[in-house]
Amino acid sequence: MYIVDGIAYAGEKRPEIKVSGVRPLDNYKLWLRFNTGEVKVFDFKPLLNEDAFAPLSDKDIFDGVYIDYGVTVWNDGDIDIAPEMLYEYSEALLAS
Repeated sequence: MYIVDGIAYAGEKRPEIKVSGVRPLDNYKLWLRFNTGEVKVFDFKPLLNEDAFAPLSDKDIFDGVYIDYGVTVWNDGDIDIAPEMLYEYSEALLAS
């Protein structure tokens, strides 16, 4: 249990996930660094069929990815994806 602003919550408090680094990779993948220090790769290709992400099928738009307040965004902020989603569904890179 933990308490925030006088409200008790069950379970353990997890840190807020934010993206602190992003680079587009080949084949619609993203290299991501999170505020936890972890580095992961997210495969965006399955999401390109979703209406909200369809513009990202244009590789020039996809490659224009950037971070705004810890969130990965494109197209002047018109398209974004939650950092928690990226964190949960990405694969950790193995240290070499």
